[in-house]
Amino acid sequence: MPAFPLLAVDIGNTSTVLGLADESLTLTHSWRIRTNREELPDDLALELHSLLSMSGAPRPHAAVLSSVAPPVGENYALALRKHFGLEPFTVSAANLPDVRVELDQPDAVGADRLCNLFGAERYMAEHEFAVVVDFGTSTNFDVIGRGRRFIGGVLATGAQVSADALFARAAKLPRITLTAPGSAIGKNTTHALQSGLVFGYAEMVDGLLRRIQAELPGPAVNIATGGFSRTVQGLCREIHHYDDTLTLRGLVEMWASRPGR
Repeated sequence: MPAFPLLAVDIGNTSTVLGLADESLTLTHSWRIRTNREELPDDLALELHSLLSMSGAPRPHAAVLSSVAPPVGENYALALRKHFGLEPFTVSAANLPDVRVELDQPDAVGADRLCNLFGAERYMAEHEFAVVVDFGTSTNFDVIGRGRRFIGGVLATGAQVSADALFARAAKLPRITLTAPGSAIGKNTTHALQSGLVFGYAEMVDGLLRRIQAELPGPAVNIATGGFSRTVQGLCREIHHYDDTLTLRGLVEMWASRPGR
C-alpha cells in the first residue's frame, strides 16, 4: 500500500492541527480545530471524514500523530485504526533513536517539541543552534543543536492564559482582543491592557532569547511558530523567522526520516 497521502495530526491543549502531505513531503491541505477532550473515537473519525470531504482531499494511506493531551491522542489513534485502517506512528523520544534528548528525564519531553526539532532543521544551514519559540497554551522555547540534539528549553505561560488569569482576578477589567496598540503609553483601559499584555509579552520573549543566547557557545537562529506568533511579529526583535507550519511540517519530516521506513 502506498504511504501517501500522509495524514499528520498535532494535538495541542487548545488546538489540533491536521495536514495532508504528498510524496514530496509538501503539505497540500491543513486544518486547525479546537481540541475537545470529550470527543470519542467515532466522533473524531466523523470529524476527520468531514474535513477531508469538505476539502475534496484524498483518503490518507498513512498517519503520524503527536499529542500532548494523552486521552485525545489515544482516541485519535483508535479512530484511525477503526475507521481508516491506519496504524499511526506516535511520536515519543523512545521511538526516535537518532534524536539526542539532553534532559534529566529524556522521556519527559513533549511530542510537539520533538516535532519542532525536525521543523527547525531547514533554518540551521549556517547555525550550530536554533531556538524555536512556540506560542501556544504555554509558550515553549526549544533549544536545538545540530545533529538532532534537544538541548533543553524554557516554559512560560501563554499570552492568552496570562490575559484570562488577569481578567478572572480583576472583575472590573474588560476582556480585550490581544492586538498591539499604536503606542506603549495607554490613554484608556483597553489601550493600557493591550500595551501590557502584547508589548510586555514581546519584551519577555526577547529577554529570554537573549539569556538563552548568552548561555550557548555559538549564535542561534530563532524561529517563531504557533497561534500568537503573528501578533508579535515585528515586535520581537530577536526573532529571525516566522513559520506557521513548522510543527506540522516537522511532524511530516520526522515520519519520513525514520530508519527503515
